[in-house]
Amino acid sequence: MSSLTKDLLRLEQDVLRMGALVEDSCWLAHVALFERDLERALLLKEHDREVDRFYRQIEMDCLEAMGLYAPVSRQLRVLGAYMQLVRDLERIGDYAKNLGEIAAVLFRYPPFPHQERLQTMSNRCRAMLAMSLGVLSDLDAARARDIKVKDDAVDRDYRELYALLAASRCEGLLEPMLQLVLALHHLERIADHCTNIGQRVSFIVTGTR
Repeated sequence: MSSLTKDLLRLEQDVLRMGALVEDSCWLAHVALFERDLERALLLKEHDREVDRFYRQIEMDCLEAMGLYAPVSRQLRVLGAYMQLVRDLERIGDYAKNLGEIAAVLFRYPPFPHQERLQTMSNRCRAMLAMSLGVLSDLDAARARDIKVKDDAVDRDYRELYALLAASRCEGLLEPMLQLVLALHHLERIADHCTNIGQRVSFIVTGTR
């Protein structure tokens, strides 16, 4: 086994470990929001720091491998895709941390309207993340394309929930309503980045975008 092959295997393991940490961050954010668990919300800051450490290290390792081995063809695609992919994971981690901060604000208010609908949207996003990490682990380009279909469902959730929140009577409760709109945005962006991961896996396998 060549040195580059060994480094690529190590990078794959690091990317998947980073993905598992991001997946855990999304679970913490979900619990913080829908079970009003402030302790879980506070844990997200440390998770985010660890995600950022993975991101910086993997990006540096990819750059070093490109400079050291001058990879070609599929190996070059893998390194380039990893550098973009870990950026997607880092952004998902940021959005999870932001959702934890929103949960901490909402903790001061009564349960928010349309909670079940928002919880469904959050569950869809978490399922998309799990699916994107699965196709990354298996390098399953066919299944990667299915992620976009799930993203369409999240987009519908976003539009419908935004309309419901805009129509809600929020006299005296402007702050929680604004926080909920932000939560919608963060969840929608998480789904977008999961879709990106699927596209990057497809590029690794097929060489086409």
